Amino acid sequence: MKILVTGAAGFIGSQLCERLLQTGNHHVIGIDGLINEKKIRLRNLTHLIEYDESRFQFYPINLLQADLNQLLQDVDVVYHLAGMPGVRSSWGNDFNFYVENNILATQKLLEACRGRSLKKFIYISTSSVYGEKKGRVPESSLPQPLSPYGVSKLTGEYLCKVYYKNEGIPIVILRYFTVYGPRQRPDMAFHRFIRKIMEGQPVPVYGDGKQTRDFTYISDCVEGTASVLEADHVIGETINIGGLERASVLDILSILKDLTGQPVQTVFAGEPKGEPKHTWADTRKAKKLLNYQPKVSLKTGLKHEIADLKLLYKEKVE
Repeated sequence: MKILVTGAAGFIGSQLCERLLQTGNHHVIGIDGLINEKKIRLRNLTHLIEYDESRFQFYPINLLQADLNQLLQDVDVVYHLAGMPGVRSSWGNDFNFYVENNILATQKLLEACRGRSLKKFIYISTSSVYGEKKGRVPESSLPQPLSPYGVSKLTGEYLCKVYYKNEGIPIVILRYFTVYGPRQRPDMAFHRFIRKIMEGQPVPVYGDGKQTRDFTYISDCVEGTASVLEADHVIGETINIGGLERASVLDILSILKDLTGQPVQTVFAGEPKGEPKHTWADTRKAKKLLNYQPKVSLKTGLKHEIADLKLLYKEKVE
């Protein structure tokens, strides 16, 4: 099967490419604009560039500048992970980057897929589209994003649905809930926490630290995402991908203290803007359609992320 993966050098995209190449005789084409954290993104590609060109090809190009007609030739499945991430940086003039990379790029890719015999177009969205909800959140919940980032990703979802209804593009939408683990971006919470602890610096905590998240370990997320490839009865569906455990920020810092054996100092910052107090995925639909069953505990997942960051920063954490 020939598969196009956008955002292929990213935290999740690079590991999805590896998973697809390890199972099945797939030919994967990776696209990534390398628009931020270029050195880290190139590091993410280390294992992928070892594959023969008959199995993996990588193009360092932004979707808005890419010749999509050529890249999509004979492609069976598209995984669209590329986009501008981050809630806190999506306000003000920076929203222009979100419009370009999350909305315009998605529309261009969908437009290029018109009339092609795709088996699936898998759009990666986020729990940020839900906004503030109580309890487990099913996919049928009314989307009420609290940030411009959430709005941009929800717009991408609506574009997918429009092209599904009018052009027959076989879309599947996955909504990720707070993915963590090795290769996590430097701006993400766990990466920042671990790095500060390694450096012996105070950890900045937004709000009171009691906010909770449904944390999804990277290998669980990738398994769920890869399983869409062979799944039946998923075209047109929106599916949550959540984790094994929920926890508060303070819980996470306590686990990190135990795992590193180092004291954890905290500095409380202001209330986070545009973020829900709690997230909790209802994953019954994912279990039914994808046989999705997250397996990795927070303690185990954090241990793996610490090990990866030790290598990245060449630091030792006892």
